[in-house]
Formats: sequence, structure tokens, C-alpha cells
Amino acid sequence: MGLPLKYNAASLPSEKRFFAMPSSTLPSGAQTAQETLPSAGPVAGPFDRYDYRILETLQQDGRISNQHLAERIGLSPSPCLRRVRALEEAGLIRDYRARLDARKLGLSLMALIHIAMDRHTPERFENFEAGIREIPEIIECLLITGQDADYQMKAVVRDMDAYHELLLNRITRIPGVSGVHTSFVLRQVVENAALPLRRDLL
Repeated sequence: MGLPLKYNAASLPSEKRFFAMPSSTLPSGAQTAQETLPSAGPVAGPFDRYDYRILETLQQDGRISNQHLAERIGLSPSPCLRRVRALEEAGLIRDYRARLDARKLGLSLMALIHIAMDRHTPERFENFEAGIREIPEIIECLLITGQDADYQMKAVVRDMDAYHELLLNRITRIPGVSGVHTSFVLRQVVENAALPLRRDLL
């Protein structure tokens, strides 16, 4: 029996809006390359146990073949592929990504950066967000509440000199930035890109 699921990004409060840089999932720090699928807007069910199993499996292994996926969830290949395509078209599956090891690429320093803005106006926020999107070292940027800051960002760089250049020559030169507080990550304790799905449906 299918369960109705609904998703509507427009219903989220403005303080929960976010935009993602390539990825926030870094084992020793990982970057991603991605294939983005067309957005289908709001999604409504019903979705059943097979759909949930497909989503769970693809979260763990996005390169699994349709044949192996069908065997794992207990369907024949044709209906399995139709379900995957339907989940893609519905927007449940946004993209497929390759996770890279940041440390092996020399990006050994991860920083969490809190940004305070001088004015809380849509124009100020839009200008800042446009500027941040142009900085590849910023892999995540969130508009937040509950802190003495307006944004929380995650950055990966080679070393402290590279962070110094990033901060002084690019981030603080974006109009509207009035304060910056940085914490450096010593160790990543939890690193999980998979969303939690209902266990009773898997």
C-alpha cells in the first residue's frame, strides 16, 4: 500500500532556505562532480516499499546497474527501471554524484565560517549569495537563525595561507559583509550524505 508523500520547497520558512555548493559530504573531505536531473516541482505520492528500497539503495550506490538494483529490491529489470525513471521525473532523485577525497587532492583544511551582514535586505542577501556562488572553495552555504550571524559556510582549502587569501581577498570583499567568525575542523565525526528514510518501509 502506497504512502502519500508531499514535498513543497515553497512551504519552507525563509530561514530554512539554503543553497548548496558542490557538496557538503567530505570523508577526509570530499568534493563532488554531479549530473543534475530536471526538476519536476512539488512531489506527491503514493510511493510504496519498492520505491523506498530503490531510494535507499541508490543513496548508497548511485552507480549500481539496473539489473543489480532490480535483484536487490526484488523486482524484474523493466519495472525497476520504470520506477527509477518515475522517481527522477518526480524530483525525488535530484542528481547522481561522484564523491572525491579532498585530502588526497591536497585540500586538507576545512573551515566553518559564520558571516554577519550589515543590512538585512533582500538585495544585500542576493548580492552576497551571488558572490559566494562564484567561490569554488565554498562547498556549502546556509542562511541561518539562532546565531550572531546570518550565514554559515563550509570551505575546503589547502592550508592556512590559502584560507587567509580566501578570507581577505574574496569573502570580505563582498559588499555587506560586516563580521566573520571562523572555526577550523579538527576531525569529521559523522559524514553521511544519505537522507534518513522510514525503516519500516525498507
